[in-house]
Amino acid sequence: MSLNTIDAGCLAKMFLAGAGNLESKKEWINELNVFPVPDGDTGTNMTLTIMSAARDVAAMKDPDMTTLARAISSGSLRGARGNSGVILSQLFRGFTKVIREYDLITIPVVASACEKAVETAYKAVMKPKEGTILTVAKGAAMKARELADAGEGDMEKFLGEVIAHAEYVLSQTPEMLPVLKQAGVVDSGGQGLVEVLHGAYDAFLGKEPGELKMDFSAKPAQASSSQSREAQANMEIKFGYCTEFIIMLNKTFNIKHEMDFKAYLESIGDSIVVVADEDVVKVHVHTNDPGLAIQKALKYGALSNMKIDNMRLEHEEKLFRMNADAAEEKAPEPAGEHKDAGFIAVSVGEGIDEIFKGLGVDHIIAGGQTMNPSTEDVVKAIESVNADTVYVLPNNKNIILAANQAKYLVEGKNVVVIPTKTIPQGITAVINYVPDMGPEENEAAMSEEIGRVKTGEVTYAVRDTTIDGKEIRQGDYMGIGDDGILSVGADIADVAFEMTTAMMEEDRELISIYYGEQIGEEEAEALKSRIEEKYPSCDIELQYGGQPIYSYIISAE
Repeated sequence: MSLNTIDAGCLAKMFLAGAGNLESKKEWINELNVFPVPDGDTGTNMTLTIMSAARDVAAMKDPDMTTLARAISSGSLRGARGNSGVILSQLFRGFTKVIREYDLITIPVVASACEKAVETAYKAVMKPKEGTILTVAKGAAMKARELADAGEGDMEKFLGEVIAHAEYVLSQTPEMLPVLKQAGVVDSGGQGLVEVLHGAYDAFLGKEPGELKMDFSAKPAQASSSQSREAQANMEIKFGYCTEFIIMLNKTFNIKHEMDFKAYLESIGDSIVVVADEDVVKVHVHTNDPGLAIQKALKYGALSNMKIDNMRLEHEEKLFRMNADAAEEKAPEPAGEHKDAGFIAVSVGEGIDEIFKGLGVDHIIAGGQTMNPSTEDVVKAIESVNADTVYVLPNNKNIILAANQAKYLVEGKNVVVIPTKTIPQGITAVINYVPDMGPEENEAAMSEEIGRVKTGEVTYAVRDTTIDGKEIRQGDYMGIGDDGILSVGADIADVAFEMTTAMMEEDRELISIYYGEQIGEEEAEALKSRIEEKYPSCDIELQYGGQPIYSYIISAE
């Protein structure tokens, strides 16, 4: 490799090193959250996003630029979580659109790829905000173009100056967003991007990256019941046959097809690698029945370079019996009666789950403040609902981008994402669905109604800070409204009451209180009585939510 170019092997090492550096810094990045809440998750979301792609990249042997670009793009797209993760995946998507056309990446190519990355990411966000990861990426791209146009020929110097400028832009984010300046932090997403760049640069310089904590051979999804049974029977045995082949495509193989094929392979094995380019798909899977993988692959085209190794010959009969049992177990449950419309809601807490189910929601995605579901999680949920139109309720502002990204990966269904930012907004959206109205009318009506809902959430502070003119000490309770901190104090009931008072307006008629898993019923009833006394003309509803971390979720509408 010349000092002035980057080949596919070098780029793969740089990508993995960037992922490793981000992973090692994720908890620190989480702590950069503006609000001192115990669920700061930017670092976690970005790490899970990049690791989804890194898993595929780490399993590749001697990749070319096209297949490497495909693995980075599709892997990060599928695994994207949270706003920061979705934006990171879009940066990778744009970057790889350019580099996939070259065997060797030069400085002008890097500059063009950075520009395409920024353009793609900005398009993915409905209302881009400066002072965020987008601004840091844009600053890096502008520097890259400036250096390339000036004729810079030393890749090491070029990359170093681009990263240095990205760090400078990151340092200026508090000047662009007052809330960052108040909290005394830089943008956490921008910091995550800088850590990826630092790790990649170290690999380019030949430095040994730190050991990655994630096992790339493990599947991201939970093990199936048949896998659990195998593990109990014999811990060292998983799947008996290492199966590899190449599909020579006879039709378009898009990201949706890739996800479906991977999901099928995950149902019959593990150690999955599926890397596609325009004409071929490279496949690797450990399975007990190579024939199933081959039969499925033949639907996409002819096969070549087939290789099957028996990894546990002495246990062949035992593994065959287990695979037969597992196939029986994995028979899909009936999808249920087909209907015109179905609902998916992101929810956390058994009580809130039951509320959504009682309102007719077909599928609950576990997640929310403490763990944002990935784009692929949302896609699978949509596909599980047997309906022509599927309404998705993210119920968290940090999940809306992933839900919108999933929308465009689903074929054969009309997917409508209602931009609910809180659990109460999601409940209101379902209640206001009218079966006799069409999808467009319902989308407009539900979106209008959720705009009338004010939400407050009570949790505790994990560090000292000052926000919205309020002094906050570690361990204090905070009442966080739609637009900022509404109340702070040492007594949880006082904080919840003051938060509710701050949300109230003259036209409010209903106050709903959802108490969390750490709050007793008597304690919640006492708060309800206190609010009833303050607002005798309002209907007050008290329900067990069972949500973690957030002691109370309260809405006024």
